[in-house]
Amino acid sequence: MSKYPNEAQCIAFLERAGCSKRVIIHCCTVKAVAETFAKGFSADTELIIAGALLHDLGRSKDHTIMHANTGADMAARLGLPKELVDIIRKHIGAGLDDTDAEELGLPKRDYIPRTLEEKIVAHADNMVSDNRVVGHSHTADKLRAKGSQRGAERVAMLHRELSAAYGKDLDGVASSLGESPALSGLCAALVRK
Repeated sequence: MSKYPNEAQCIAFLERAGCSKRVIIHCCTVKAVAETFAKGFSADTELIIAGALLHDLGRSKDHTIMHANTGADMAARLGLPKELVDIIRKHIGAGLDDTDAEELGLPKRDYIPRTLEEKIVAHADNMVSDNRVVGHSHTADKLRAKGSQRGAERVAMLHRELSAAYGKDLDGVASSLGESPALSGLCAALVRK
C-alpha cells in the first residue's frame, strides 16, 4: 500500500475541501502532463500523481498566490506526508525566491522546488492553462506581463533543466498529449458529469 493518497482519495480531498469542478479538472490535466513527464525520469510516480492532483487544494479557500501556502497547510492538517505538502507549497511557477515571498507577504519558508518530484509537478502546472496544455513560454510570458522577470526566468531555467535531463524538449512531450489530453479513471468520469 502506498503512503500517498490514490486518485480517488485525492479527488475526495479536493471535493470535501470545496474545490470547484473546474479546479479539479485542472488538477487532473496537470496530473496527465506530470505523469507523462514522470515516465522519462527515475522519480516517485505515486508522489507525482498525488502532488499533481492536490497541488491546487488551497484554491478551495483562496485564488491568490497564497493558495499554495493555504493548500500546504490544509494538507499538513490532513496528515499527508511532508514531501507531498512540500510539492503543494512549492508549485507556483518555478518557485518563489525570498524576495518574491517577502514582496507577496508570504510567511518566510522555502518556496523553491528542489526535488525532482517537486520540479515535475511545478513544471507540469506551468504547462497547463486552465484545462489546456500549453508551452512553457505561455507561463513565462504571463509572468513577464505581470512584471515578474525573475519568475519568468526561473520558469525558463526549470524548463531547460528538466528538458535536458529528460533528453528532449518537454514542450514537445506535453504537446504530444494534445491541447485537451484524454483523462483517465475518475478524472475522466468527472469530465463526463
